[in-house]
Amino acid sequence: MLQTAPDCHECDASIVIVSFNTREILRECIESVIRESGNLRIEILVVDNHSSDGSPEMVEKDFPEVKLLKSEVNLGFGAANNLALEQAKGRYFVLLNSDAFFQDGALEKAIQHMDSEPNCGLGGARLVGRNGDWQPSSRSFHSIIHDLVVMSGLAGMFPKSRFFGHFDRTWADRDQPASVDWVPGAFSIIRPEVLKNIGLFDPAFFLYYEEVDLCKRIKQAGYSIWYWPDVVVVHIGGESSRQLKTTLEFSSMTAQVIMWRMRSTLLYYRKHHGPQVYMAKWSELAMYRLTVIRNRFSRAPQRRERGQYYRTLISLMNQAWKDTQGGRVSPPRPW
Repeated sequence: MLQTAPDCHECDASIVIVSFNTREILRECIESVIRESGNLRIEILVVDNHSSDGSPEMVEKDFPEVKLLKSEVNLGFGAANNLALEQAKGRYFVLLNSDAFFQDGALEKAIQHMDSEPNCGLGGARLVGRNGDWQPSSRSFHSIIHDLVVMSGLAGMFPKSRFFGHFDRTWADRDQPASVDWVPGAFSIIRPEVLKNIGLFDPAFFLYYEEVDLCKRIKQAGYSIWYWPDVVVVHIGGESSRQLKTTLEFSSMTAQVIMWRMRSTLLYYRKHHGPQVYMAKWSELAMYRLTVIRNRFSRAPQRRERGQYYRTLISLMNQAWKDTQGGRVSPPRPW
């Protein structure tokens, strides 16, 4: 049974879940939150991003204790979270993907860590798939060189190297808590006064980089970001992402997701690194063009397919540059 406080300021945590056409997985997510709330006093806020699969109706019918916020358009991740964060009243704000579920004690441990680490502005969890496989759970801020290392595949080849494994911190002991640059948005716990100080998510980011930008602003304000391995959250989305990366077959949805990432990359580099946005574009295009050249004259069907894949990536990056005016503007939403 979900325990709520008469005065929401007495709530231990406000749990914010953004959903877009994830009805059944959203149900499982909410059930995990209620199950793990235990003796904690919490409020649950679900933001529905204009779903068409009956998600909001399911929440209204099966979870009347949940506060449901309906958007008339798909706002993306950051802007949708902002809707709920503006109304949340808990001692801490917890952001949870609709495809993420608390393991035993995760929520209580996260709150205990925040209580004992007063300078922590935002904390993250150990993310695992349904089968228990580890997912990258804490990361370093983006840089041109380390983005190239990841895109080249060298990060995956040498995960224990501090240089090649820099971005995903694959060299680090995943069983040890650590102060880090940023954590993925599948789960995070945030101190409300930090957001009062630095502001909410930047709505310019429709999807991708919004949590990176938020963590960067939190650290610039003098707070720390922590990774806690004993706070375990099952995240299905990480498994879906790995499947997407292993195929060279483009669907319209695949191209759209890649375009979202490219637009956000340009917006992020322009915002935080100024002229480096040109290097972000040119370096990525150079890697794609080299791959096209390497596969141009091959008779092997797989290599020809690979070449076509990277020609499409070139077109998408050029379009993303045009859409964002070189990272200066965010296209009208929904992207």
